[in-house]
Amino acid sequence: MGHDFHVKEVFPPSSLEGKVKETMHNAFWDHLKEQLSATPPDFSCALELLKEIKEILLSLLLPRQNRLRSEIEDALDVDLLKQEAEHGALNVPHLSKYILNMMTLLCAPVRDEAVQKLESVTDPVRLLRGIFQVLGLMKMDMVNYTIQSLQPHLQEHSVQYERAKFQELLDKQPGLLDHTTKWLTQAAADLTAPPLPGPDTPDSSGVASPSPSEPVDSPEPLSPTMVLSQGFLNLLLWDPENEEFPETLQMDRARLQELESQLHRLTVLASVLLVASSFSGNVLFGSPQFVDKLKRVTKALTEEFDSRPEEAMLTLSEQVSQEIHQSLKSMGLAPLSSDNTASLKGQLQNIAAKENCVCSVIDQRIHLFLKCCLVLGVQRSLLDLPGGLTLIEAELAELGQKFVNLTRHNQQVFGPYYMEILKTLISPAQALETEVESL
Repeated sequence: MGHDFHVKEVFPPSSLEGKVKETMHNAFWDHLKEQLSATPPDFSCALELLKEIKEILLSLLLPRQNRLRSEIEDALDVDLLKQEAEHGALNVPHLSKYILNMMTLLCAPVRDEAVQKLESVTDPVRLLRGIFQVLGLMKMDMVNYTIQSLQPHLQEHSVQYERAKFQELLDKQPGLLDHTTKWLTQAAADLTAPPLPGPDTPDSSGVASPSPSEPVDSPEPLSPTMVLSQGFLNLLLWDPENEEFPETLQMDRARLQELESQLHRLTVLASVLLVASSFSGNVLFGSPQFVDKLKRVTKALTEEFDSRPEEAMLTLSEQVSQEIHQSLKSMGLAPLSSDNTASLKGQLQNIAAKENCVCSVIDQRIHLFLKCCLVLGVQRSLLDLPGGLTLIEAELAELGQKFVNLTRHNQQVFGPYYMEILKTLISPAQALETEVESL
């Protein structure tokens, strides 16, 4: 849903299929070399290759390029080439030059350099092999371009199709929107209820209050956008025991669970970086190499965090303190005292504890970031990241974009149903004042 399509190599070169394919290719080119080196030369393999090259060149043409089509048909006329081959007069270097000129004319700018490199190749077999390889890439470019230009049409078709299928089910089961209505009603209630004191609110002692960039909750008039955004965020906190999952999001449930796991892993990652930075100072955390190393170590272990958090954090605390120790040493800085090392390890291990205050703050701030993504877009939300999140900017951008893509597609399909439900939850004056553009 809302994903980019791209055509790639079917088999990676390292796979068995890739090796078999490579071996077969090599055998073909060796055979071609033998045939062209024979006296008199045998052109049967070359003819097959030229025939295929001609087909690829024609497939790269746009419908209106009739003059070029005729030119290629004439220059690579298979019957004529066969006659020339029978008389031993097939001029392979001349034909290769013609094909290269045509490729220069038709290729995307990204392939210019590859085509230019072929112009200096003199060995006829190496040249034909290079031509065939670059033509394959050009063909892929063309397929990707076609898919890209068709994508808006495919997207629109997908939206209409999904909505029509849902409507068919709704006609048979009038109660099919009950859970969806309950979900949106809860979201509206969450927005109108006074905020509970949380780790990011000023009255919880000992923990940082929100930075000035973070909006303080105020009773804004409800808008469809805000209710839906709250609803989508609530799905990332869904209790697995609760069977009343919104009907309109059943197709996206697995994706939402994956995003929830990703969010949880990012909370742990940011918490580890925040604790580590408080012990190791600005010099270490000013080094991108050090931060990247710490991220790699942490990410590898957060995979195990869900199944065995205490063990994962115990291992991680050892590795992180070791990294900090070695990096301080290599930079000629004073090492951590034994008290500080013990405190660092203790705080890192504590991240596995339920309701850990650092994790709670980070989790709340990631949710706030995602809420901003839904309302303002990912790029604008990245401009003003709250404290503790700047070191995971790239990871947040990826999470935010996936979340926005999923919710946007879902709104496009089910927007009309949501608006009908929201009309009953929001007073007409508020709804008019803040109508949703995307629905």
